[in-house]
Amino acid sequence: MTTDLRSDTFTKPSSNMLATMFQAKVGDDVFGEDPTVNELEALSRDIFGMEAALFCPSGTMTNQIAIKCHTEPGDEVICEKQSHVYIYEGGGIAFNSGCQVKSIHGDRGLINAQQVQESINPDDVHKPKSSLVSLENTANRGGGSCYDMADLHSIREVCLKNNLKLHLDGARLFNALVYKHQDPKEYGRIFDTISICLSKGLGAPVGSVLLGNAAFIKKSRRVRKVFGGGMRQAGYLAAAGIYALEHNVDRLQDDHKHAKMLAEAILKRDFCGKMLPVETNIVIFELVQRYTAMEFCARLKQENILCLPISPTQVRLVTHLDVHPQMIRNLISLIEVM
Repeated sequence: MTTDLRSDTFTKPSSNMLATMFQAKVGDDVFGEDPTVNELEALSRDIFGMEAALFCPSGTMTNQIAIKCHTEPGDEVICEKQSHVYIYEGGGIAFNSGCQVKSIHGDRGLINAQQVQESINPDDVHKPKSSLVSLENTANRGGGSCYDMADLHSIREVCLKNNLKLHLDGARLFNALVYKHQDPKEYGRIFDTISICLSKGLGAPVGSVLLGNAAFIKKSRRVRKVFGGGMRQAGYLAAAGIYALEHNVDRLQDDHKHAKMLAEAILKRDFCGKMLPVETNIVIFELVQRYTAMEFCARLKQENILCLPISPTQVRLVTHLDVHPQMIRNLISLIEVM
């Protein structure tokens, strides 16, 4: 059996999730008539205490729709320099919205209120208009790092004082909620819009949900259509999302436990250099001495263990619901003799 630690996007639906999908009631979602999509949107909206929600094929689409609806061409989006919206969405901010980015050098992918304040452009015709701040929680390239709620409130205050909108790329938000024991409704009060991903640690095969107020989501529905994201009998996919939200949130703590076990074993080895602090389900570490990142991953692949080199010297391991305790024990045993 292969142990796939390249990403939590490799999760597959469980038998119970598949059974739920097969039993879904469906309609045409572009007409607003798919009852299971409507149920998923209502459930997601209520979890975060927001007014409305929109089901989309991917997190990239929910992020890009949000940016498009929050900005005008020529505006500037403020985000951390390794944010997914900036480096992993195909230049979508420029292509879809005609905006540019002011990137901030954060701490493990996280930025603070002072940095946001200092990044806002003055009211000057020579400068692009700062109109949106986008945060990522957990921060992928920060090793699954999480924001403290106090920092989010501080950033929100800066946005309110300067008439900026605040968006959250919450691709792994539920990991942060579980790790930090935070209230999702507090996120709904802080952010203008939130994107949540169902197809990572929550285990659904496809889909993300964009949350916001009713007027914003109405506008977003039109943009989703323009982006080609309108789906028809999408209830089969939405049913998996409902199952994920109802059954797969609390168990994320198991993934966090497995990530810490791997981190502890790797840190003991002389080939491990700097490792980012492990908070949730992502382990990012530097290889020194005997291995390059490619060589380390190739060695694990010989044992049917897949992981991802993210630079010539760094490897990323991501735990998820298809990585079982015995797989973790087997990998630790291998690490101990490498």
